[in-house]
Amino acid sequence: MKRKKKIISVVGARPNFMKLAPIELELQKHKNLFTHLIVHTGQHYDYRLSSIFFRDLNLPQPHIFLGAGSGTHAEQTAKIMTEFENVVLKEKPDLVIVFGDINSTIACALVCSKIHYNSGTLPLAHVEAGLRSFDRTMPEEINRIVTDSLSEILFITEPVGVKNLLAEGIDKKKMYLVGDTMIDSLIYYRSKFESSKILNKLGLNKQNYLISTIHRPVNVDNKNNFNKIISILNSTAKTAQNYNPDTKIVLPIHPRTLKMAEKFSLLKKLKGIKNLITVEPLGYTDFIKLLMDSILVITDSGGIQEEATFLKIPCLTLRNTFERQDTINLGTNSLCGLDERIVINKLTEIYKGKYKKGKIPQLMDGKASRRIVNVLKNAL
Repeated sequence: MKRKKKIISVVGARPNFMKLAPIELELQKHKNLFTHLIVHTGQHYDYRLSSIFFRDLNLPQPHIFLGAGSGTHAEQTAKIMTEFENVVLKEKPDLVIVFGDINSTIACALVCSKIHYNSGTLPLAHVEAGLRSFDRTMPEEINRIVTDSLSEILFITEPVGVKNLLAEGIDKKKMYLVGDTMIDSLIYYRSKFESSKILNKLGLNKQNYLISTIHRPVNVDNKNNFNKIISILNSTAKTAQNYNPDTKIVLPIHPRTLKMAEKFSLLKKLKGIKNLITVEPLGYTDFIKLLMDSILVITDSGGIQEEATFLKIPCLTLRNTFERQDTINLGTNSLCGLDERIVINKLTEIYKGKYKKGKIPQLMDGKASRRIVNVLKNAL
């Protein structure tokens, strides 16, 4: 009887959990082939950003919790590397899977590159490989580039990812265009979203509110940029209320955003926006239910751009660079920067029915995790 192959999947922040969940479900169908361990680095350790997602996604509790916590990029990366190296040396996995572009991703990729098995390093697979914003001031961009360069298996969400990796000289034999596992989660858990009571809890009606999520350091760690965002949300509220006076803006406020609003003495100004509802970070089920029934979303999140595109919800992105081209070229996403004029023009288009309808990209079909596991079966 052949020995089962041991796979370790590493997660550390809320977007990772949605990317992992359908892969975990698919691997469970092949227990005769694989032993699957989930390692949570603890990069996001707040219940609202972590444990609630395991509950909503029906994920088993992590087998190993590293407890890295917060810190500077260097401190956090170093903590994760030290702890994860101990895990790898003890568990001796046949493959490590990392997700996305957070510090946990690059930290564990670096560890794998230094662990030698026989004639090579410990194999590493990167889910969501090949995305590029071409903005190296973003920590996430550095994490993507380094992780892809160290990976033996590159799972790519959209065709531009293949183009980006080829331009960097990476061997095409390592690349697998599989689609987006976040969309697998949207499809798999769709029945759960309808059971959410979040609209009743917040006193909202369908198509009578907007959502906003803001958390990127470039936006909230800079007082001038944070001020611009508050001005954008204020103008958005006034414009939306010209069409319907009862229109609300729901802002699930990330701990980082709250911390910086308090530091810059901007919290009162933010909460002074008419009909703005600030809430704590929401679980997966409640947030997707809100997104599904909203007029539009204003965000700086990459994952929400994809979810909005699949759900055909207009998405206005408050960034100057982007990495998910399909959401703009095919989907419902528009890049607005922090330009208030562009946001209001797009908002007006949405209310007048002139905004682009968007198409769902071909690989947003709910089968990405199945393709990934099929690759793993052959590779291992």
